Parts: sequence; C-alpha cells; structure tokens
Amino acid sequence: MAIIGNLISRSLRIRKQFTFKLGTPRQYQLQVLRRLMEKAKHTQFGEHYGYEQILNSPNWVSQFRQKVPVHNYNKMHKEWWHKCLEGIPNVSWPEKIKYFALSSGTSESASKHIPVTRDMLRNVKKVGVKQLYSMANFNVPPKSFTKGILMLGGTTSLFEKGDYYEGDMSGIQAKNIPKWFRRFYKPGGNISRKPNWEQRIKLIVRKAPQWDVGTVCGVPAWVQIVLEEIIKYHNVKNIHEIWPNLAIYIHGGVSFEPYRGSFQKLLGKPITFIETYMASEGSFGFQARPGVKGIKLVLNAGIFYEFIPFNEENFDADGEVKPNPKSYMIHEVVEDQEYAVMLSTCAGAWRYLIGDVVKFTSVKEHEITIVGRTKQFLSLAGEHMSIDNMNKAIDNVQKKLGITIREFTVAGFGYENLFAHRWYIGTDAPNVDAARVREIIDQTLSDVNDDYAVERTSALKEIFVEILPNQVFLDYLRCKGKEGAMNKFPRVLKGEKLKDWEQFLTTKAGVKA
Repeated sequence: MAIIGNLISRSLRIRKQFTFKLGTPRQYQLQVLRRLMEKAKHTQFGEHYGYEQILNSPNWVSQFRQKVPVHNYNKMHKEWWHKCLEGIPNVSWPEKIKYFALSSGTSESASKHIPVTRDMLRNVKKVGVKQLYSMANFNVPPKSFTKGILMLGGTTSLFEKGDYYEGDMSGIQAKNIPKWFRRFYKPGGNISRKPNWEQRIKLIVRKAPQWDVGTVCGVPAWVQIVLEEIIKYHNVKNIHEIWPNLAIYIHGGVSFEPYRGSFQKLLGKPITFIETYMASEGSFGFQARPGVKGIKLVLNAGIFYEFIPFNEENFDADGEVKPNPKSYMIHEVVEDQEYAVMLSTCAGAWRYLIGDVVKFTSVKEHEITIVGRTKQFLSLAGEHMSIDNMNKAIDNVQKKLGITIREFTVAGFGYENLFAHRWYIGTDAPNVDAARVREIIDQTLSDVNDDYAVERTSALKEIFVEILPNQVFLDYLRCKGKEGAMNKFPRVLKGEKLKDWEQFLTTKAGVKA
C-alpha cells in the first residue's frame, strides 16, 4: 500500500511539471454553455425558449441571456421541475430524473427537490479528480493516498417515491461512488445506510479504531462532534491517537473560521485544511493553492456561471432579484464586488439563482470566497434558518398563544463549544411564558427546515428566548435615527450590529443581554 501511495504522489507531481494547453475562462464557459444548450434544445424547456434558433444566431450568448429569464427555486419548480417529480421525462434535461436531492430553504415545504442527473453525477466525479490533481500543490504525505477517507454526510439510504429516489446530495453521491473507491470509503455501506444520524455517530465512534483514516470530509459542526465523541469514548487525548495518519480535512458548507480554534484542540499534530464549494445543485470548486483562502471555480464541468452584482439595482430589500438584472460572465467580473451566483447546469437548472453571494479574491485564478446569501439567514452550524422559517415560527407563536408580536430578532453565538440561538421577541402581552414560546419556535423550525432539525440533535445545542416590551425595539431604532415606517428592525443580528444591540439592552434599556 505504501508503494501505491508513493506512485500516486509521484504521478501527481510529475503531472504538475508538464505544461498543458489551456483555454481561457471565457472559452471554457462558452463551450460549456453551448454543449448544455445543444443537449437540452429538444427538451420542453429548450423548445419553449427556442434553443435551436438561439444557437443558430451569430450573437447566441446574448440571445440566451435575453430570452431565458432568471429563475429561483420556486419559479423553476412551479413551471418545470414539478413535472419531473410526476415522472415526465425531458422536461429541462433530456432524461427521466432518477434522483432528487433534498435541500432546505423554502417556506412552502420542509425541503426543495433538486434534480440530480447522470451528467451531473459524472461531472461531480470530474471535479473530484481535478481536486485530487491539485493535491500536488499541498504538502500531503504520500501514504495519505492509501488510507481511508471518512465522509460524514447524509444517509445513503434513499427514499423511494415511485419513479424516483430522494435524499441528501452527499448520500446520492456516496451511493454512486466507483467500485474501486469503496475500499477507501468510510464508514462503509452498512453504517452510511442508517437513516438516523445519532445511530450513525454511535457506530462510527465505536468502530473508529478499526479504521486507518487519512482524510476526513464533511461540514465542520458534524466532524467536530464526531471527533469529540471518538476522543471521549476511547479515552484518548486527541484524534491522532486513534488515527495517526490523519493528514487532510476537506470541509465546506459553512465558514470554517468559527470552528478553527476548537478544532485544533482535537488534533495531535498539524493537518492540511482544504475548503470545497458544493451544493445540491452540483460541485463548483475547491481550494487549489495552499495559503490562499479563495476557492477555485471549475469552469469545464457542466456548469455555466453568471454573476449578478448584489446591490440595490438588482435586488430588493428582501433579497429578491429584480426583473432583468445585469449579469456578468467569468471574464467580466472584478475583484471585491459582491455577486449573486447564477447557474445553468447539466441537471436542467437554467439561469438559476443558487442564493450564495461571493467575492472574487483573484479574477486571474477565478477564485472566490463565499460572503453570504441573497436573503437574511442564520447558519452557524449548517441550520440554514431563513427569514421565511423565522416568520413561520413567530406566526405559530402568535396563533397558539393568542398574542401579538410586533418585532423580533435572532442572534447566534458559541455555546459550550457548540452553538445556540437567542431570540429577542417584542410583545406587550402580559405574563408570556418564554419556555412555551421557545417550545413552539423550536418545533416549528424543526418541522419546516430539515437542516435545522438535524442540527438540533448535534451542533445547535440550545435555544434561548428573551421577551421584551415592544418599546425596546422602537427605542433602539430611534437612537439609531431609523424610526419610521420604512425602517425595519433587522431579523438577524451579527457581528458589530449584535454587539451594539447587546450594549443598548444593557446600558439604555436596562435589560441583561
């Protein structure tokens, strides 16, 4: 096995020494878009928007961007993807959809259903191979390529729904991994098929010493919990006493920075941290250079990117895109401008707003950093709690308790090495039971948001509720010069705004924050 590791490591380094003829970012992206449109031109979507005629036009790119409107999930689902769920083939991609990835985010249901096509699965693997090649840039021990890869994601036990299967995207990917990779894959098929997250953790913790893990992949909150449980259960000082060859941690989904300090305490020696950019809609890129924060977008793997400046010209105050927004291709962007990401993909998403807001850290290297979302949300541990979710919870509180809530805001913070939410709720109703309010909020969010429900069993340890008079919120707006009908109290408080709010409560409102 050591010989294999040396051979892989050497081949990556040899490959790095060769100069390959590369296209420009613009050329790659135009090629991707044309291939996508050629393949989809006889689908219902392609015929509706005249893809064949557009492709025959000399200015076909501008025609595509003019004739195909911007879509969010609700629009794409309502007009097209609901047909895929009904078993109709060739809707927005030329096949009958076999898999749907579940992803939280809408107020209409607990989960979005994102089509996952054969082409998308192939391109996710392609991005994975490119990331393997990029390992030559990092100081990774050769033997790491022969060790187990622990992938902590959703269950691979998918739910059969007649003509299709639905489940977590990471579970769909794990179910479709190549046969040669299965010898490296941990925790293995039997454990990964367990639908209950807590049960999977227990089995992983108990079996950990039986594996020789060199790489761990997963969302930071989940990985941290698993490593802590392994250390505790086996009564060791750090994870390297169980896995001495652990050398790489591949993470994504949320910012790693809040976890970095506590994560380092779990290690016995330094490891390489590599960030990736993945979602239910596809695999977009990875950190390709050591010491560089940016994620390098892969431009020739079945995804065409457009970038909409995230400003008042293109988005309203609620984060909804305005009609006919100005978009830019990969060769037209500039650094340090916030952009909303828009995709056209080999899974039949067309000019689809994924919801992420990014900045380019290097236009030359097409590297980005994720700076937020188009709508306010709270996601310390991957709970992805949206404004729609929050409004639903508050509405249920009002209905069930018969009270009126005029204002509220939510803050997230570190709590006992994990995380917590604190809700500040404004009502003048007498004798409101904060414990009952907390119960309703927590249950409602678990019902409408799958990610929140999962995190409440893991990284999101506690929910706190503070009942405040409505006047406190009004006084805060007044002291900030923001009193009036057009000034809304922020639903999520973070960073300096949160510190300012807590100071106001303590010093001016006489409330302990």
